[in-house]
Amino acid sequence: MYIHQVATYLPTQVVTNEHFTQLNGLSDEWIIERTGIRERRKAAPGENTNTMAVEATERALAAAPEFVAGLDLIVGATYTPHDTIFTVAHAVQIAVGVDDIPTVSISSACSSLLNAVEIVEGYFAMGKASRALVVVSEHNTAYNNEQDTMAGHLWGDGAATLLISKERLSPDDIRIVDVVTGGAATRGKASTAVTLKPVEKGIVMPFGKDVFIHACQYMARVTTQLLERNTLGVDDVRYLIPHQANLRITRNVLEQLGLPEDRAVSNIQFLGNTGCAGAAIGLADTWSSLQSGDRVVITVFGGGYSYGAMLLEK
Repeated sequence: MYIHQVATYLPTQVVTNEHFTQLNGLSDEWIIERTGIRERRKAAPGENTNTMAVEATERALAAAPEFVAGLDLIVGATYTPHDTIFTVAHAVQIAVGVDDIPTVSISSACSSLLNAVEIVEGYFAMGKASRALVVVSEHNTAYNNEQDTMAGHLWGDGAATLLISKERLSPDDIRIVDVVTGGAATRGKASTAVTLKPVEKGIVMPFGKDVFIHACQYMARVTTQLLERNTLGVDDVRYLIPHQANLRITRNVLEQLGLPEDRAVSNIQFLGNTGCAGAAIGLADTWSSLQSGDRVVITVFGGGYSYGAMLLEK
């Protein structure tokens, strides 16, 4: 499989840490020390998970207009849906104007990007599709409680779209070499550490330490597993793109793997935690700098718990 194009959409409104200082007394220094976050993006009135997904998709297709002619699968991913019936994937289907193709949406929290790629992998393997659009979009601020001093300052909004083909379409395509995912619902406080129950309340994270510990463990472990499966070492990796949850998690994972900080792609400082869109946005950020032979590992961890890693090669 190959990634032919990736594009993003970020809302224009910027929310700095000063907003939370005024709101609930959390200082800029305190937030940065514990999370690395300096600012985040917030969707405007009228924007939502679906509109952001459509914007990202239109940008991806504008860069590769020929791709839509053979599009035969759409996979959407989010844990912050605008509508749980008319899903993000359906909204994108209307935008691209392609009828009668498989159109599905999934959620495995912040790991959803890689599970969406696995769905594409399965459709390709069964001969049911050959060109897929994967869109990841999160409207965290629609669910977030800013008064929550434990997690209210973490979240940002954004979306990204990947155009994926079974065969190489261009010399600039990036090959998806391998994907490994797993669920860890039996570990720690997985069932309660991060929850979003729309009929009760929004995103809450009562056990952030448990999330931190397991995210560090699983992201490093699955990255090592992925590299070993492909007879590679960390020195063979140009960039590591981790789930953008916390800068301290990224640094911990780098330390475990023995990678210097300049090999990690990080956008959490300016975007906050954008959920399953964060790593895809990170890939878009590095897309133009990748050279032939470069390898990239995306590694993720999500509430629930779930985890995964994907190996890419230019």
